[in-house]
Amino acid sequence: MSSAPTPFDVTGELPEGGTWVLEASAGTGKTYTIAALAVRYLAAGIPLSELMMVTFTRAATQELRERIRAKLAQAEAGLREALAGAYRPDDAVIDLLCRGNASELQERLRRIGRALADFDAATIATTHEFCGRMLDGLGVLDDPDPQVRQVEEVPELVREVAADLWLRKYATSAPAADGPPTMSWPEADEIARRAAEFDGPLAPDSAENRTRLGFVTALRSQLFERKRDRGLRTFEDLLTRLRDILCNPADPKLADEVAQRLSARFTHVLIDEFQDTDPVQWQVVEAAFIGRSTVVLIGDPKQAIYSFRGADVYAYLEAVGQPGVHVHTLERNYRSDPGLLAALDAVLGGAELGDPRIAVRPVLAHHPHNRLANLDAEHDAPFRLRVHPLPPPGESIPQVRRTLRPRITEDLVSDISALLQSGATIEIDGESRSLRASDVAVLVKSNALAESIRGALQAAGIPVVHAGATSVYGTREAKDWLTLLRALEQPRPGTIRLVALSSFVGWTLAELTEASETALNDLSARVRGWARVLARHGVAALMETMNAPTDDHPGLAARLLSEPGGERRLTDIRHIAQSLHAARSRDQLGVTALIEWLTERCQEAGGGDERTRRLDTDRDAVQVMTVHRSKGLEFPIVYLPDQWDRWLREAHEDTRPFTFHADGTRTLFLPGAAAERPDAYAEHRLEQAGEDLRLLYVALTRAQCQVVAWYAFNGSNTPRGALTRMLFRAGAPAPAQQYASRTHPRELPQLQLPQLAVQELTAVHNPFPARVPDDPDTLQVRRFERTTDEEWRRTSYSGLTAAAHQAQHGADDAVPAPVSDDELAASSDEVEVAADDAVAPQVPAVDGLAAASPMAELPRGTDFGTLVHTVYEHFDPAAADLRAELSRVAAETLLRLPSGELTAAQLAEAMLPAVLTPLGPVADGLRLADIPAKDRLPELDFEYPLAGGDRPTARVLLGQVADLLRRHLAADDPLADYPEHLGDPELAEQVLRGFLIGSIDAVLRIPEKPSTAGNPAYRYLVVDYKTNWLGSLAPGAPLLLSHYTRAAMAEAMMAAHYPLQALLYAVALHRYLRWRQPGYDPGQHLGGVAYLFVRGMAGEGTPMVDGTPTGVFSWYPPAALVAELSDLLDGTWAETEGAA
Repeated sequence: MSSAPTPFDVTGELPEGGTWVLEASAGTGKTYTIAALAVRYLAAGIPLSELMMVTFTRAATQELRERIRAKLAQAEAGLREALAGAYRPDDAVIDLLCRGNASELQERLRRIGRALADFDAATIATTHEFCGRMLDGLGVLDDPDPQVRQVEEVPELVREVAADLWLRKYATSAPAADGPPTMSWPEADEIARRAAEFDGPLAPDSAENRTRLGFVTALRSQLFERKRDRGLRTFEDLLTRLRDILCNPADPKLADEVAQRLSARFTHVLIDEFQDTDPVQWQVVEAAFIGRSTVVLIGDPKQAIYSFRGADVYAYLEAVGQPGVHVHTLERNYRSDPGLLAALDAVLGGAELGDPRIAVRPVLAHHPHNRLANLDAEHDAPFRLRVHPLPPPGESIPQVRRTLRPRITEDLVSDISALLQSGATIEIDGESRSLRASDVAVLVKSNALAESIRGALQAAGIPVVHAGATSVYGTREAKDWLTLLRALEQPRPGTIRLVALSSFVGWTLAELTEASETALNDLSARVRGWARVLARHGVAALMETMNAPTDDHPGLAARLLSEPGGERRLTDIRHIAQSLHAARSRDQLGVTALIEWLTERCQEAGGGDERTRRLDTDRDAVQVMTVHRSKGLEFPIVYLPDQWDRWLREAHEDTRPFTFHADGTRTLFLPGAAAERPDAYAEHRLEQAGEDLRLLYVALTRAQCQVVAWYAFNGSNTPRGALTRMLFRAGAPAPAQQYASRTHPRELPQLQLPQLAVQELTAVHNPFPARVPDDPDTLQVRRFERTTDEEWRRTSYSGLTAAAHQAQHGADDAVPAPVSDDELAASSDEVEVAADDAVAPQVPAVDGLAAASPMAELPRGTDFGTLVHTVYEHFDPAAADLRAELSRVAAETLLRLPSGELTAAQLAEAMLPAVLTPLGPVADGLRLADIPAKDRLPELDFEYPLAGGDRPTARVLLGQVADLLRRHLAADDPLADYPEHLGDPELAEQVLRGFLIGSIDAVLRIPEKPSTAGNPAYRYLVVDYKTNWLGSLAPGAPLLLSHYTRAAMAEAMMAAHYPLQALLYAVALHRYLRWRQPGYDPGQHLGGVAYLFVRGMAGEGTPMVDGTPTGVFSWYPPAALVAELSDLLDGTWAETEGAA
């Protein structure tokens, strides 16, 4: 890595070939850069399917997706304006794309438009999501288990395995000299927790440590086996599985084949926030893409602060240090004012944050002036350092917990109060406005301190919100929910008294003690009423009942909102209620099971997005959060009350497992091996001290206009504080000077940092004025004056054809209607077309056609069709006993979808022949029973835009599909007459705009002969099950196999508009394969459609008519027809191909 990497110009030459590292600094626009590069690659002709963008959290992934989509839309609008001669430059990247002649601009516009149309298929994912998709795509190379369930983590299983191991092998082990067991349970529990989340070497490998090493080895092995037995797979398992495939020395041929597949699929890989990688993630990227694809790594090692989650900044440094890597920097800061940047440079400039390769370099200010104005003298400085005064001579140094932290909190509240009342203004996007509470953020190192500061600000009347990452199941409200549920289960006097003291009733202990018998009886009646509501109607109805005011009670929400901190408590109560409601609805839990479910969550009280406490208010308020939580955010003014303070256990007291780097490899050191510990522990402390400095860097660089930090002196905590070490480093590199030697406040004036305003704490208090509600404005009814787009809708095949079907049956005013997901799931597309309704086709003389249908005696109608579809969706075609498998699935399905007196055995017996019927040439004679689960994708749900979706691109009519069919269908095509059916005005004049949703019954992967390169080749077949009755509807009329010849089914297909359905499904498959199939070629990979009229399928002996079995209608829509229809539905075909 060069000591002076060159600045990167996002409008310069595109990174192409090799590995590129863009080293950012805070505020230099990492996300903007990666979005800009993505748009430039797409405009340059890189297909969206070959571009992969990876980051490390779901939130970051969603932000990146939104930013890239917005940039694409901006580029499209700019190119349209440029072609019209009306473009006004406002973005350097868009300006670059709008340069060139008209044909170049038109081609870029076409590429950008295509990327926008296909954007939902873009690969923008977390590392774990990427690994999961790649493993799914490897198929037989990975030997996946289709029944596996993906989970985030398995802490309960880890504890279970650890407890079993400890009890079996270590709890009763004979201690030496009658001492304690060789390993205590708390020690084993802690080792198990750390070892389970760490996939790396252990230390020390010594006889003294053999017990713990053996414990970890057994733990990892048994944990793997139990996850496999229970069908569980964690996110980390995805990473290690793909790493093991790619880095398998025992099978280098397979590893190379997988790497070739991945790099061929993704020729350009952009990885954001790469400083948060870990060794396993880097091994995957290195093996799959380095040296094969263009790889752009964007990160800022100065912000590597997530080692507790497994991130390893040394993996980043290893990647950057490889030979041939192109290293550039992002040098312009778009966040902070020039005055603040100068102050930050005085404190941080040149510092090495844990490693000489992680240095703070100067950045250029984008903003020309400071945006904070009209401040009084005390608050008018970009960086203010508030110093706690020393005690008078002879007095002891104040204690941190009892004196310094409370005093600093008090001063912070006073300072924020004074600032918000100072009349200060701030300039945002060129507009000046008054400073608001929401412009202020307080960043701390722990949620406990955050909650303490939130309470102090709230007590002072300052609007505040704690944006914490704590679990809602660790709150008082979670315990109150448990108390309530136990009372609802058994409403006895004791449980009801506990409810009285909970948030749901709100009595004080004195009120409960003095409560009369009548009041207690009334409360008992309320609780019993709540129990009935929960039992009959669920948790949502219970919340509604408790919120409803009565003559005697104001209702839960109204009462809590009238109390201090009520918004926070009500938010937590509602959050838990929604989780309880979801659990009850999903798993049909009663009150006892709900108690067990919530008890488990409260015992875990760990992470997970669903458990993180929600914001209690979205009004204008000071935001309090941890520094880790603030990463990626920015605030006009940032308060840092605890960066001077760092408490550490003494080395001899710290007996927990810890990580350190041995010869560049991250290693887990297990406790108990004292002789080999000092050097490893010292390295661990140095790495910890380096991360403390990076945490300080993140905290300081969240500010746009001003930083306010505190400094206090304590002999033990202060020297270890990151801010202390930066203030007093005097040019010495850190962490070589691990802790500052001169930390006394008397040294501060000698630091020669004129950019800092050093202020001593005073006893002055600035009470925040009580909030006076604004006079409500006079209410007026708002008029709706916008134009409604009545042609936009969210529809399905059934919605498109409903009008035609209704018209056939004499319905009046048949108007196509939007469709919801629930309606889609419940709808049936099966239209009965009896032989009596038309002239019956000529029946050829073929043996077996006069045989009765296996389903001749089964019910008709849409409910039966849904039942059959459901069974076919969930049965396992690879089962050894297909009849038993169909019976099992049929029995489970009939519980939910009963069909008269029909039994599971009867249904299975009737459905079995269809599974055993050869499907004819369309599937190379294979049966459904011959196609394993890995080659069968059931119920492929899709949703794709029509004519641009929310951004209309053209006016497309359904009748235009008929024009395409006439152009592409041969005269002898069995559906050659279908374009005339689409000429029905009820269909042809429908405008296609909005979104089309649907679900393909199954997509089958049919193997072809291997290619010349030896790679397996496949074609993909759309399958739809039909239970239509094609015989006579006369009572007692037989249903014969002769009713399901190819000619008869073709007539039924056209009468029910199934060809339209088949084409819409083929377009969905075309777009899916364009996204997921490397080297996708419609002519090779689109294998046609097979409509299985299962009443006409009789098993191995099914008669063949003209080379195809009865009941199997196969059709091969030309690949060009499918591709052009996809473009037509996009609203782009007319622009690119014309209407010829």
